[in-house]
Amino acid sequence: MGKATIGDVAARAGVSKSTVSQYLNKRYQHMGQETRTKIEEAIEALDYRPNVLARGLKQKRTGSVGVIVANIMHRLSTEICRGIEDYCQEQNISVILCNSDEDGEKEKKYTEMLQAKQVDGIILLPTGKNGPLYESLAEQGYPILFMDRRVNNVKADTIVVDNRKAVTRAVEHLASLGHRSIVLATGPLTISTRTERTEGFRAAMRELGLDDGSGNIINAEISSLKDRLGKRFEEPEAPTALIAGNDLVLLEALAFVKEQGLRVPADLALVAFDNIPFAHLLTPTLTTINQPSLEMGRKAAERLITRIRSEEAPEAAEFVFECELVVRESSGQAR
Repeated sequence: MGKATIGDVAARAGVSKSTVSQYLNKRYQHMGQETRTKIEEAIEALDYRPNVLARGLKQKRTGSVGVIVANIMHRLSTEICRGIEDYCQEQNISVILCNSDEDGEKEKKYTEMLQAKQVDGIILLPTGKNGPLYESLAEQGYPILFMDRRVNNVKADTIVVDNRKAVTRAVEHLASLGHRSIVLATGPLTISTRTERTEGFRAAMRELGLDDGSGNIINAEISSLKDRLGKRFEEPEAPTALIAGNDLVLLEALAFVKEQGLRVPADLALVAFDNIPFAHLLTPTLTTINQPSLEMGRKAAERLITRIRSEEAPEAAEFVFECELVVRESSGQAR
């Protein structure tokens, strides 16, 4: 017995081939539950397997999308990818995941590889180092979406969080506990998230009448963060509170605290960006600025797939999500 066809399924279910096609593409708007059940039973009885390649050629789509993350080691990246994959799986879309390691050349090669594989669109957590490439993709009308980081002068869908508001809440929280010498530590200012958090920190400190000078802002490579923190703590007015710009910065800060024999929060209050999975297990428990990463990932996938499937592509838009300050023991009263 030969392989079952869509016509065999239609005949067994007593419907047209176009109705079966609509079912396979999850277009149920005008399809009753009885019809769906008949088609489902016919597919199971015939062990029907859709010809994905043929369907893709007909629709001029491959049913796959690419995701390029800047650093898969970040918890945020992992959770965003999970949200993307969850939504794509529901839509029968395959996901190809690439990790650029913040390397612009790797990002460029991965983009070219994904296009060669004819993925229907790409979600980027961009390195920010390939402006002409981003512009070219957008100008061609190729479906792309930027996650977590803004890219200036490129008309493309973008999903970010309100970094300025998030860091402002953290500064206000620490100030309310009596902290006057607060430090923000991030990686180099090569991407919008770090720039926005730094700008928000400086504005919040100024608004509260606190020192907003460069001495309380550390923007450095991960490898040099402990050294920079050490120099700051040698100054006459040592910090009493630290905001870590992401999970990798937090790990360096925790290593510094341990090496220096500091107590949290008695000697140094800690607040960290990102959804730290072990925050509630630390002693003391860790105050965090949580980002809705799963929801952001799902929204990214939904938006990209909508753009791919639309006959008339929607205008590029920016979607801004709010962060949540989760107060725990590490942001205690100033000494």
